[in-house]
Amino acid sequence: MKKLSFLAIPVALFFLASCVKNTTPTPVTIPTGTFSGQLVLIHMSSKTGKLDTVKANVVLTMSTATGYAVLSDTTTVQAGSNGAFIMDSQYIQFQDKTAAAATAQFVGTSTKVHLNGTYTYAYDGTNFNFYAASSDTLGFNYALKKN
Repeated sequence: MKKLSFLAIPVALFFLASCVKNTTPTPVTIPTGTFSGQLVLIHMSSKTGKLDTVKANVVLTMSTATGYAVLSDTTTVQAGSNGAFIMDSQYIQFQDKTAAAATAQFVGTSTKVHLNGTYTYAYDGTNFNFYAASSDTLGFNYALKKN
């Protein structure tokens, strides 16, 4: 009987170990290179509840060594931005040097969008999409493609 209970412990441990999930972290593919596409700024009027959208063409360069830079037409919606970025498998955070110590996408009284703050993203090696909401009435959607 002692031999049976002595063997039961290793067998039980074997079965328990087979139930443990593999927690290997998901590898992150860092988007690098030049991307172009559109920023869609979505605003919901708090008075009427209607949605307004404004679009701007965006060119974005990304490098692990030098950070990011917005090189597109910055005269209308998108402000010229550059700085560092960090990311994990779900979020990317841009730290815009031109936005001083601001934490929001809109800086001070500027009506232009700074690429600054934390965004949810998806990147498949070609398509780079990221989205953030600044409040319950304002959203920023970037849909870019690697050049």
